Amino acid sequence: GLGWFGKNTCILNKKLGSWIFLGELILALPLDYDRPALDHCGTCTRCIDACPTDAILEPYVLDSRQCIAYLTIELKGSIPETLRSQMGHHIFGCDICQDVCPWNRKRTSTSEASLQPQPSQVHPSLAELAQLTPQAFKARFRGTPLERTKRRGVLRNVCVAMGNSGNHAFIPLLETLADDEEELIREHAVWALARLRQAGNDATPGRRIS
Repeated sequence: GLGWFGKNTCILNKKLGSWIFLGELILALPLDYDRPALDHCGTCTRCIDACPTDAILEPYVLDSRQCIAYLTIELKGSIPETLRSQMGHHIFGCDICQDVCPWNRKRTSTSEASLQPQPSQVHPSLAELAQLTPQAFKARFRGTPLERTKRRGVLRNVCVAMGNSGNHAFIPLLETLADDEEELIREHAVWALARLRQAGNDATPGRRIS
């Protein structure tokens, strides 16, 4: 087998951990089956313990509706208010359950050119993203995975991240977003404003995202 299902429901490979792409070939040839891989998670529960939204309900059971990756990428509508404060600064996906997995300790960076990040897209500031017009968003993220989530989804997530930042410098930007043409963005901007004003603490302007 290629690997076994980890407690976070990702397939784990002894050499590569969970950082793998799955491919498939459809053949009209008889093939010999190899043996299924054994489970090597043991008593480890790091992925379960680390999940900010408790999306891993129990070993090998994931509630995708609580998963930050789902909430920031796949969900098209409003993020449940009960989960927003637990999302931290994530605006597109989450790899926490993979980052903490012991089987990923030995991972190495790939030299595959097509998998390298575009320098212009690495670590944009929340403030920078919050000011993207529909036209600017299309120009910047055309051909990237963020295009799938669209501006309204990405800026929805940016609003949540700003609200969780504790940074009052984001208030003017959020006030502008509270008047955005997209209702989804307006709703989350209003939530973020209320959260920042209630928090009463401060952080560094232009906080970077990971």
